[in-house]
Amino acid sequence: ATATPVPAAAAGTSTASTSVPSGDVTSNGRTWKQAYAEDFTTNAALGSVLSTYPQLGAYSGYSDTSGRGYYAPDKVLSVSNGNLDFWLHSEDGQPLVATVLPDGYQPHTTGRVSIRYKTTNTDGYKFVGMLWPSSNDWNEGEIDWPEGDLGSTVRPASAIPGTMSNGMMTFDSSIQQHSASTQSSGYHVATTEWDHGAVRFYWDGALVSTTHSAVPTDPMRVTLQAETAIGGEVPTSASGHVDIDWVSIWD
Repeated sequence: ATATPVPAAAAGTSTASTSVPSGDVTSNGRTWKQAYAEDFTTNAALGSVLSTYPQLGAYSGYSDTSGRGYYAPDKVLSVSNGNLDFWLHSEDGQPLVATVLPDGYQPHTTGRVSIRYKTTNTDGYKFVGMLWPSSNDWNEGEIDWPEGDLGSTVRPASAIPGTMSNGMMTFDSSIQQHSASTQSSGYHVATTEWDHGAVRFYWDGALVSTTHSAVPTDPMRVTLQAETAIGGEVPTSASGHVDIDWVSIWD
């Protein structure tokens, strides 16, 4: 079903709403067509999420970004109480983490991505919603929102395409404004709007920042990464959660 287009601030941005947005959205002069929506209404125990939700892709069997965590979706992911839960913990001294691709490896050439989520306040782990090149060529860009250690405020980050040098990308530092609240202060809605010539970042309906220079033009895929933090210790006793209430993607 297609709903009557409504402004971005009113569409899928209420922290009080537990239902996934339905229908298209008009924002910044453009009508975004809903391509994917998941409300996680079917329970799934550890080890059964990927079979219960076949549209979900996941990384598995190798190290995370920091190199300290290990992607183990069957030991991390479950669904209950309407949430996709990432249980971040260690087994035999090894931190276990997960990354999911909500609509599989579907490529997008622009996109509007909203998630309603919350985290615990847990040392050693972080969460980031990301648009990553479908080609895996980092030089094509990277969009991160929300990004932050569990329990912290979050900030956006976006890499300027074509700036790869000595194995690193240049990010638009001007956009890295922090959210007004932390990830662990209850449910929040984070929206990334990757448009032609601009990427916009919203927190609970309020615009956080916009970049016009760090805007990918090649196909990207949506990923939700719960991983070990880049710096600091990862206590083997730490046990925390990221809970995704719903995900919606528009093209």
